[in-house]
Amino acid sequence: MKAPLIAVISVGIAAAAPAVAISAGTPDAGASAVHLAPEPVKTDLHRPVGAVTIKKPTRAQLRHRELARMYLVLRDRVSRLEAKRRHRRPRVVRTAVQLRSSNRELRRSIETLQSRVRHLKRQVTRGGAGITPAVRGTLERIAACESHGNPRAIGGGGAFRGKYQFTYGTWRAIGGRGDPASAPEAEQDRLAVLLLRRSGSAPWPVCG
Repeated sequence: MKAPLIAVISVGIAAAAPAVAISAGTPDAGASAVHLAPEPVKTDLHRPVGAVTIKKPTRAQLRHRELARMYLVLRDRVSRLEAKRRHRRPRVVRTAVQLRSSNRELRRSIETLQSRVRHLKRQVTRGGAGITPAVRGTLERIAACESHGNPRAIGGGGAFRGKYQFTYGTWRAIGGRGDPASAPEAEQDRLAVLLLRRSGSAPWPVCG
């Protein structure tokens, strides 16, 4: 009985030997079992990385924002009124990203702009009353020809003055005072309308 048992054991050892040799000849199998790919680290995007501190703006900073907004609105209003007074398209006003002026300086600038807006409104109302598109077009053509639209222009050795190149005599005859070239542009426009309605384009023989 012992001989068959020994034979069986020896056969089992001989059968296992190739398996051991095969496993030893394939190092990748063992390496793959040891060197595994690292698992991805999961990050919670809704959880802050560290302590987050949010500072509330001070009262002065809030006031500065309000003043800056008022300043930009008024500056745009002045630009539009200027364009309307001159019968031109509004000029594009570039909005400042950050106004570096102090609150006191902004308040002064706002007061100046508010005064300018009131003044321009009066000029637009007074100068635009009763002016038809045809009259406006005629005046623009005359002014462009006489002075290139410059209300301070002086020509003819000083005889012709202002946007419409008035003579002193013509200027006084239609109610003007002082030097036509020193008068506000809106006043020159208003008196030019009166002269055009009274005498037509005769006072401007070349440009009328």
